[in-house]
Amino acid sequence: MRFYEFEAKELLRRRGVPLPESRLARTAAEAAAAQRDLGGAVVLKSQVLSGGRMKAGGVRFAESADEARDAAEAILALPISGQEPAGVLVEQKGDVAQEYYAAVTWDGRAKRPVIIFSDMGGIDIEEVAETHPEHVSRTHVSTLRPLSDYQAKLAVARTGVTGGDLNRLARIVLQLARAFREHDLTLAEINPIGKLADGGILALDAHMEMEAEARGAHRGLLADLGIADEDTRQARPPTPFEVAGAQVDAQDTRGVAGNVTEFSGSLGLVIGAGGGSLTLFDAVRSAGGDPANYCEVGGNPSVRKTAALTRLIVSKPGVEKIAVMMNVVSNTRVDIMARGVIKGVIDAGFDPAEKIAIFRIPGSWEEEGFAILRRYGVEYVDRSVSMHEAARRAVAKLAAQDGG
Repeated sequence: MRFYEFEAKELLRRRGVPLPESRLARTAAEAAAAQRDLGGAVVLKSQVLSGGRMKAGGVRFAESADEARDAAEAILALPISGQEPAGVLVEQKGDVAQEYYAAVTWDGRAKRPVIIFSDMGGIDIEEVAETHPEHVSRTHVSTLRPLSDYQAKLAVARTGVTGGDLNRLARIVLQLARAFREHDLTLAEINPIGKLADGGILALDAHMEMEAEARGAHRGLLADLGIADEDTRQARPPTPFEVAGAQVDAQDTRGVAGNVTEFSGSLGLVIGAGGGSLTLFDAVRSAGGDPANYCEVGGNPSVRKTAALTRLIVSKPGVEKIAVMMNVVSNTRVDIMARGVIKGVIDAGFDPAEKIAIFRIPGSWEEEGFAILRRYGVEYVDRSVSMHEAARRAVAKLAAQDGG
């Protein structure tokens, strides 16, 4: 999940990272008041969960309250990448003499976090790495040992920064890395860090993303930031269907049965198992199907939880049939999934034999699960039928019902 800039900066502020004075404005009038409060030149930045704000017109400047009001009106009326702004961050504008870049992310090859630092900030780090690789350093850190001042200084010094700037920048990098580890982030980025004409160094922009699975462990932090449990932080606000899916998954801690994304198709999907959800979703579309949703199921969810998810999906307007499909799994009992899915269909007022196009969940307690499905006349396949073939059969059955 992504954080808005003002939220990411709050996390940095709590760690003592120097930041410009700023105010969050939800209206143009609040932006004008913020300029009067801050005084002098300000920068107004659209609060959306995507990049490219400057190019899209989501970053403007003002030197008076009237200018700030006009700039905020324009920003708040401007969607960026399909996202409506959550507000405008009004921030003091400084005289920047030098820009730096700092980020911490996960290196999949090294299987360790890596600190990335550059003395050429303010532009895409990919462009800098390609055209000026000597200006980018990469410093891997341990996931077990405490982060040290030395590691942060090494990351900065490798780009040639020395003296007082080295010490001040290293302190910022160290706190960024600690935030990355302590908050289970997948990305913690400051671009740019600005050295002002008077020598001060400030974090001028910030971007952070957290592991979706870590939200439960950081519920208190998210509540402090005003982030509700149902706020999925997708590129658009969650639909009522998606909010209901999150509530289903939160019923208990046993397994996963939720993480739904709504689409407009007619084939509901109860899918999962590692990367199986994405594979099966793509398989349905490749077979010419039109999914009504994406979701994730796995880790042996309870009958109650599985039934609630199934009932939600099968009751979605426009859903004609559902396909229940997973990869081969060892930690999800087939009989529990069968019971839950059938209960959900019946609770929604449908006949399982008619509403379930296909059931493909090979795994533990398989024969017991298949016996339940036979009792209700549900078509099922075992592991000898591939995920792509199961998806094709589900799409074909739906097409036959529609006369296609």
